[in-house]
Amino acid sequence: MLEVEEVAEALAVDLDSGLSSAEAARRLAADGPNELRGTRPVPIWRKILDQFQDPLIYLLLVAVVISLVAWVLGGRVGWPVDAIVIAVVVILNAVLGYVQEARAESAVAALQEMTVVTSAVQRDGQLARIPSDQLVRGDLLILAEGDAVGADARLTEAAALRVLEASLTGESEAVEKNASALPGPAALGDRQCMVYKGTAVAQGSGRAIVTATGMATEMGSIAGMLEATQEEPTPLQIEVGRIGRMLGIAVIIIAVVVVVTVFVISDVRTLADATTILLLGVSLAVAAMPEGLPAILSVVLALGVQRMARHRAIVTKLSSVETLGSASVIASDKTGTLTKSEMTVQRVMTASGQAPSHWGWIRAGGQCDRRTWGRAH
Repeated sequence: MLEVEEVAEALAVDLDSGLSSAEAARRLAADGPNELRGTRPVPIWRKILDQFQDPLIYLLLVAVVISLVAWVLGGRVGWPVDAIVIAVVVILNAVLGYVQEARAESAVAALQEMTVVTSAVQRDGQLARIPSDQLVRGDLLILAEGDAVGADARLTEAAALRVLEASLTGESEAVEKNASALPGPAALGDRQCMVYKGTAVAQGSGRAIVTATGMATEMGSIAGMLEATQEEPTPLQIEVGRIGRMLGIAVIIIAVVVVVTVFVISDVRTLADATTILLLGVSLAVAAMPEGLPAILSVVLALGVQRMARHRAIVTKLSSVETLGSASVIASDKTGTLTKSEMTVQRVMTASGQAPSHWGWIRAGGQCDRRTWGRAH
């Protein structure tokens, strides 16, 4: 691990005044904003089309086509009621799924706007607070208790500095940091002279030189691995697909058996007689289609999403509700992997009984701890 002076020389930064505004702007233009690469926006037409990507929906769409063909061959008498009913059910199912996912995306976007992270930096010899997406390599970060670390950085100074790294390492306890260079390569959790994007300062203060931003950070490496992960169908989607295939095969077999049987036992002499028997088989096949099943599944999943929302959980895809419910065991090596060391005060008990609902300092271990500041109720 390089010494502080070597890092500063490599990144061409003054340890006292930091980067100049002009140099920071040049590096920002060259390297891009300090953001994790997000997925490309999906056009509306693609989101709507995705609602029809289901074996059961394919089966119903085939039923619509068959019903229309049978209606035309039958002389277009009246309205093709079967085709219209099935088409309406399929469209309503798609609308329900699209509206639910659009609402979830809007909620996520609103949360992202509310949680914009800022960082304190030394630029032109002056202390400034800027949005973390404007950080560049070489920026001199000023870290204080409660700050979110905006980028990967090499510490130059540290005073009783402890950082929560649960989001990266799963370690629930705050990790002590110092500016001393490491004797050699070390695992991520053992790099005491480094702080990383996505972590938070639990105690103390420090200064650090930004060494990596955006996708070049350790958090960016995780984001890259997530991008490369192939999405697999949920247990419900697998089961629905299996049911759809079974129903399709069963309906075709039954319709063929009925048509062949009627042909054998009937005295078919004209083309009209043959057409009537074929229409009978088609009608039987269409009637066996479970056009209400996709709508029922969507409604049930939507109700699950609403229940999750009441518990302040946002679900972006309907099928995710069932996937979460299918989990029977969650394996975790450390509690911090799940809790991230964040706590919310729910109730305050004193020697005289339960405290009234109000904002106040909560004593933890005999000392006032800002992290346990919360609303008692």
